[in-house]
Amino acid sequence: MSPPTTAAAVIFDLDGTLLDTLADLANCMNAVLAAGGYPTHPETAYRYFVGEGMETLVRRTLPPSCRGDEEVAARHADMRTEYGRRWSETSRPYAGVPEMLDGLTERQVPLAVLSNKPEDFTCLTVQTLLPAWNFAEVRGMRPDTPAKPDPAGAIAIAESLKIDAAQTVYVGDTATDMKTGTSAGMYTVGVTWGFRERDELVAHGAHRIIDAPDQLIDLV
Repeated sequence: MSPPTTAAAVIFDLDGTLLDTLADLANCMNAVLAAGGYPTHPETAYRYFVGEGMETLVRRTLPPSCRGDEEVAARHADMRTEYGRRWSETSRPYAGVPEMLDGLTERQVPLAVLSNKPEDFTCLTVQTLLPAWNFAEVRGMRPDTPAKPDPAGAIAIAESLKIDAAQTVYVGDTATDMKTGTSAGMYTVGVTWGFRERDELVAHGAHRIIDAPDQLIDLV
């Protein structure tokens, strides 16, 4: 698939794409695990635990024998509380992301965010850590919309903005994102500065791989 001649919009994943949130996610989840008497995990392991929603994160980090629905629900509630207190201790935009967003804004390309982070945390994170840019739509995990890699959220953004999915660029850092973008019929870009490796992005359908944020500007 070729990139659109002029992008109608760029939809970004949040964690691992615009923002480096890994340490805060790992620290909060490990605090919940430690408080419950469960083993904790090194930060690097969280690169593979995150990406499909907070409940899935909790389930993946618990020991296999402790993944019953009631236990997961209880620890999920604990994680929401812990993350609500400490979510922004170290989370920041990746180097080059502010300049990339400036460049896209100068070109008057509409921007949007689609995340599997809970809706309230997604909106709070964008408002707090990316306040200088106007995002036409910000969507987190919603009860009425399937989580990524289902393309429903990406398609809903395109419909809300009244744009053609084929003229939309979707940007993310995981296999989940590559599946989302390609299933939505969007030009899908994988970034290598996030949580996963280049090989994963290629294997799951990335139309283009970029190694630095400024490379995206040349695509749109």
